[in-house]
Amino acid sequence: MTFENFMNSIGVAEPHGRGWLSVVLTFMFAWIVTYLFIPKVRTFALKVGWADQPNARRLNQEPLANAGGLAIYAGVIAAIILAGCLAPIVIAKVQVSILAILLGGSVLVLVGFIDDQLPEGLPALFRLVVQLLASLLLVVCHIQIHISYFGAPIDNVLSIVLTVFWVVGITNAVNLMDGMDGLAGGVSFITAMTILAASAQFEARAAATLIAAAVAGAALGFLRHNYHPSRIIMGDAGAYFLGYVLAAISILGSAKVTTVTSLIPTIMVLVVPVVDTSQVIIKRLLSGRNPLSTPGKDHLHHRLLAQGFSQRHSAVILWAIALAGGMIAMRLQPGIRQMAIVVTAIGIAILLVMTVWLRLRAIVHTPDKPTLDSNDKS
Repeated sequence: MTFENFMNSIGVAEPHGRGWLSVVLTFMFAWIVTYLFIPKVRTFALKVGWADQPNARRLNQEPLANAGGLAIYAGVIAAIILAGCLAPIVIAKVQVSILAILLGGSVLVLVGFIDDQLPEGLPALFRLVVQLLASLLLVVCHIQIHISYFGAPIDNVLSIVLTVFWVVGITNAVNLMDGMDGLAGGVSFITAMTILAASAQFEARAAATLIAAAVAGAALGFLRHNYHPSRIIMGDAGAYFLGYVLAAISILGSAKVTTVTSLIPTIMVLVVPVVDTSQVIIKRLLSGRNPLSTPGKDHLHHRLLAQGFSQRHSAVILWAIALAGGMIAMRLQPGIRQMAIVVTAIGIAILLVMTVWLRLRAIVHTPDKPTLDSNDKS
């Protein structure tokens, strides 16, 4: 098989063009910036006190820098700027969508960072209002789930409600899932790569493709420092940002929803945070507890740890579930070639194995002190 035939088989219409190369460079630049920036952020964060202190709910024995989200954010922004230089014509076509997502994400980074550093955190109602406004920003910029079933104007109202519910829900789901080393970073990487592979098949989804490339690279660069034992955590700033951006690009350019089953691909691409948060909410409601304000050890990773799995094994198991969900999501979407699905799965697995191997190799040469459940916030 020639290079051109292979690229065509995975959905690249112009193998000799520079569009796919721009996406690859965007991914790599986000990875490099985040990977190199995190040690400097960690050092500064520990110096000024941007860290989670040991307490009754956390098992870390020393302050753990919680500003990793700033490095993730910087990596994504830097990569998007590079993409604008490499493919200015493409960026110009989707500039409004990209700016809307990055603006909403920027606001949530700020709110999450402030919440991380305040001893008592920001009021839950304030954080929810900001998330609602950020999700409405997407709607205003025509980034929403489109329902075409009942007939206007009901469809439009339902579209807005469903979009807001999805974006706010996924934003908080990723945040609540961030309770174990390597989990949120790994799942976010897999999700972004899946969205990247799927959206790259369609020219109309260029905005989702570029942002997904940047997010995937930044998440992988962060994971290199966050796989157990973690040297830094992303905090609410990083979790809010990743959750919001992933929710936005998962619906960007999506088809109209005419039945409930039409939502399955969108749900499957984020299956781990969706299932995790859903089962926690249901269980807490059945036991008469407030699902949003009652901490508990009832998340999926807690169940795996209780079964005797280590943090590393638990993370890998949930990564595998996320990858399977992503591949099912791709399979359910019309117009995506089987070869593209296979190559995507293999590529994700190779990058994760490489990252884990490099992290474990670094631990052998420069051992870090372990920090169990260092960012358990739920």
